Parts: sequence; C-alpha cells; structure tokens
Amino acid sequence: MEKASQEIGKLVSKKHVFFADRGNTAILLALKLAVSLGKSRLFMQDQGGWITYGQYGRKLKLEMISFATDHGIIRLEDLSGLDEKSILLVNSMPGYYALQKNMGEITSICESRGAFLINDASGSIGTESAKHGDIILGSFGEWKPVEVGYGGFLAFDKEYRDFFRAENKRPVNDFQEKLLAELAKLEDKTRHIFALQEKVKKDLLRYDILQRDSKGFNVIVMYSTDKEKEELLAYCVSNKLEYTECPRYIRVLDKAISIELKR
Repeated sequence: MEKASQEIGKLVSKKHVFFADRGNTAILLALKLAVSLGKSRLFMQDQGGWITYGQYGRKLKLEMISFATDHGIIRLEDLSGLDEKSILLVNSMPGYYALQKNMGEITSICESRGAFLINDASGSIGTESAKHGDIILGSFGEWKPVEVGYGGFLAFDKEYRDFFRAENKRPVNDFQEKLLAELAKLEDKTRHIFALQEKVKKDLLRYDILQRDSKGFNVIVMYSTDKEKEELLAYCVSNKLEYTECPRYIRVLDKAISIELKR
C-alpha cells in the first residue's frame, strides 16, 4: 500500500499514513491514541458529525462535551473550554454540505491550549480543510468522495504507526489498486459535484440555503411551512435527486431537506 500511502499523504499534507478496514475503525484508533496521550475530555460539534463519535467516546469513558455550532460550522468563540486534557474531534465538511471555514485558526487554538485535534476529512479530502490536525482520518466507504466501498485511513506527522498496529484488531485487505483508481478521479469528481451544487443552489435561490457560498457534496435547505417542504421534495423528485429529511445529527438539527448530491 506504499504508493497509496504517498498519495493520501500528499492530499492531507502528512508524512505517515495507516490504513484501516473502515472509517469507523480509524475514528476509534484515533481516540484510543488520544487517550494514551493523557486526554480525557472529548469535544464534538453538536451536529454535522458522525454517529460513532459519541459511541466511541462513551466506550472509552471520555468526558463528553457537545458544543454549539452554526449548523455544524464551528465558531472560534465556542472553543473556549479546550485545555490540555481535551480532544477536539471535527468533521471538516459537516453534514457533507459545507467546508469548515477556519481550520487553520482551529488548529492554532488547539496548539496554544495543548488540545489534540482529530480532523475527520472523509468529505473534505482534496481540499485545504483536510490538511489540519494532529490526526487526519477518513473513510473510503459508500457515497464518500473517494468511494472504494472498503477501508479508511489515519494520517499524521509524528510516528504513531506502531501504536495503531498494536491496537488494531481488524485485519486490513490490500485495496491499493482500487484506491489509486478512485484517487485519480477525485479532482474531476469534486469539480463535477461542486458544479452541480451551484446549479441546485441557483434553482432554489428563493429558499433558505445553509452556507450558500460554501462548497460541499450536499445542499441543505431549511423550510418553515409544509408548502415549502412539499415544493423542495417535488424539486428533488423531478430532478431525480436523492434527499434525506432533517433534523438528523449527521446533517443538521433543524427542519430541512438535505439534497444528497454525493449519492
């Protein structure tokens, strides 16, 4: 998997890469590493994350702290509670609908307070938002930008591979050939979906679109009446676009339709 490691390392600007069988395995391994480094408090955005963040935090008996966000987008003032015992687990494309705007500043805050930053770059891989964190991880599963149908990764600058080898109980198949093929498509795939996102946003210009100016793989549209909801669902059906209804933790916690362009 050496060539694939090099390609992932370039995308996320990290020296070392460790492959796992799933993105969920990568999340658990990253949290176990943070615990081994003396961290005991897990900070997570209140929405736009992934379902196993909290599950694994509780499994490892971490103090769980959910902090308020702007529909998954972190505001720097909300990080005031971070300290040297803290893990900040960030989805850098929350809900797959928008990029975190300030990953550089988030990184600086974590460094100044001794907090450990884990960046879930499953959606943001290939963008600048995927290049910040003590650990950057991701999934190559279904409906991901890099969609192999198998596997995940952890990337880092400090040498943590021995720790991950010792802690990982799940064997990893060699999926380099498929992964390299998908990585070769990433730039074009991202450009295509971002262009489709812009078209959908223009079509729905009169509606309340979250983070209208940001790039992402979904479009999330708020509604306040049943009529608006019906109009949005009719648009999805007529344009053969898949959707999910919110509130949902992995998207947003308001009444909204998430148009799932990544599918």
